[in-house]
Amino acid sequence: MIIDSFRLSLPLKKKFVVAKGGADIKTNLLTVINNRYFGEASGSVHYGPSVEQIEADLAKGIGYLRQSEQITTHTLVEIAEYDISSVARSALMGMVLHFLSGESERYPWEILGLQTPVGIKSSFTIGIDDPSEMLKAIRDCSHPIIKVKLGFEGDLKVVEGLKDIIGKDIRVDANGGWDLGKAEEMIFYLSRQNVRIIEQPTDIDQITEWKHLKGRASGVELFLDEGMSTLEDYDQVSEYVDGINIKMEKSGGILEAVRIAEKARKEKRKVMLGCMVESSVGIAQSVYMSSMADYCDLDGPQLLEQDIASGISYQKEQIQVDREIIGGPKLKRDVVEKYLNS
Repeated sequence: MIIDSFRLSLPLKKKFVVAKGGADIKTNLLTVINNRYFGEASGSVHYGPSVEQIEADLAKGIGYLRQSEQITTHTLVEIAEYDISSVARSALMGMVLHFLSGESERYPWEILGLQTPVGIKSSFTIGIDDPSEMLKAIRDCSHPIIKVKLGFEGDLKVVEGLKDIIGKDIRVDANGGWDLGKAEEMIFYLSRQNVRIIEQPTDIDQITEWKHLKGRASGVELFLDEGMSTLEDYDQVSEYVDGINIKMEKSGGILEAVRIAEKARKEKRKVMLGCMVESSVGIAQSVYMSSMADYCDLDGPQLLEQDIASGISYQKEQIQVDREIIGGPKLKRDVVEKYLNS
């Protein structure tokens, strides 16, 4: 087997800004077996790890895989336990899952005993900008489910303007940009604008105080993202939240993500599947386990100037999975060549 990784610099349609950072080009790494089966590593611009660290971790993981006599489903377990960053583990796991799928001619979700992904609806994200520009973007967006990034000085202007927007399911993500007092105030105002999902109102270090925020407004659900990576993390925070946002780059891949989702559902917590700014190669694992989710926020490929692969496509909020997805998304070679970063 030939296993390798390479960098891609992916231009965005528009500079994407959240409370703690922004970017107009995202540098991700692709992992590949036999020039056919792929995974994607996408770190956080703010939280890391750096591209250099991900590259080093991937080299370590690839070296380990090259020594394997064969790749089996147990290889997924070995990757989940390997001592490298969760971002690198996720990329390697996606690659190996696609290898197992292609070589066995089974769908990726069948390898893991998951239900067929159908009826997937994703939100579309509006990043931080001038409040008037954000409101215009919300009004003009063809998607009916909108996630609005807040956590900046223009919050109240945006919230006030939401009253004039109809026909949209508005969700809010503050990315930890509020203190407790501001969070309580914003939850009240947002609830009056019929916002029912609020993600990461404060930093994780104030999570124990969320019990005082929960229930402040009827019908509002508080979701944790930052600080939510493993099943152990979930166990420590579950009593303070209404739901959790599971991202492959934080969980280290689909095995841990499924474990978290199973326990959350058992304990009557809501499950959201999220993503980084990444292509459909990166969001594939989340799509495969979408039957376990209450909500999906998988618009990463839609933020890119151009997706680099086919097999997972969008019709507004609807995510469609191609019947030919066995082996994972297929690279658009001409697009990838434009974005190669040596």
